[in-house]
Amino acid sequence: MEFFRIKKDIPFMRHALTFNIISLVTFILAVVFLFTKGLHLSVEFTGGTLIETHYQQAADLEKIRGALGKAGFTDYAVQNFGSSQDVLIRLPLKSEQNSNQIGESVMKSLEAEAPGAELRRVEFVGPQVGRELAENGALALLVVIIGIVIYLAFRFEWRFSVSAIIANLHDVVIILGFFAFFQWEFSLSVLAAVLAVLGYSVNESVVVFDRVRETFKKVRGLTTPQVLDHAITSTISRTIITHGSTQMMVLSMLIFGGETLYYFSLALTIGILFGIYSSVLVASPLVMWLGVSREQFIVKPKVIEGANEDGAVV
Repeated sequence: MEFFRIKKDIPFMRHALTFNIISLVTFILAVVFLFTKGLHLSVEFTGGTLIETHYQQAADLEKIRGALGKAGFTDYAVQNFGSSQDVLIRLPLKSEQNSNQIGESVMKSLEAEAPGAELRRVEFVGPQVGRELAENGALALLVVIIGIVIYLAFRFEWRFSVSAIIANLHDVVIILGFFAFFQWEFSLSVLAAVLAVLGYSVNESVVVFDRVRETFKKVRGLTTPQVLDHAITSTISRTIITHGSTQMMVLSMLIFGGETLYYFSLALTIGILFGIYSSVLVASPLVMWLGVSREQFIVKPKVIEGANEDGAVV
């Protein structure tokens, strides 16, 4: 399906060096922010207190957040838990209070601003559990990357695989750099968004690389930059349909999804935008500079010993 078709190829590769310099600078800045500022990890990673409350009617999460804010709590997370009447509150553990004291303080603040809450449980999540979650999250990210490497190695020639992996890691580091620079909360839902971006971004690279391989096989007389320009231009309509639809859905979550989905959808928004950029303007130039050519896709005819020019065996 295509909304439109561009007849004349857009010369993307003419500006490949400029685009990659911009990408390199952005990547370096993201790494610097990660090392200097670090990620603002949520209670799920750092440890803290989990408080579950129940209301007889649908809970007003905004009132609950306002009550906690007025009571002096910071870095809290409030979300529905199972139903609209059950609420889960995550709080960092203060050194001068234990979990029971924090639970009592929370219930007092809710009674004043969002009455009707019934305390169901108060649990402490220790730093050890948080460290295990962080390690498991990093392991999940590593497994996904290895899986993508293996898939691309079987699907494409090694130049395409290396380029796609670099472009995908570029997207991940950029997302983490944004969260480090603005000190946005990095939670398990954000980690899930990062993993989703990895798969989403590699899909765009595969589509472009498939068209590159197809063009090399079917069209003669084009240089490698011309083949890449043609492949990117011919998939622009598909890119707009796919990414436009996805971005509309993600922006809807970002605007109307509330605080629970905010950072999840924000990570997806950044990842999708940079995923398009990296698949087209990072991965494709890398393929070109690694020396991809038509000869690598042409199957040479086998020479049978003892056959004459007409193919008959003597």
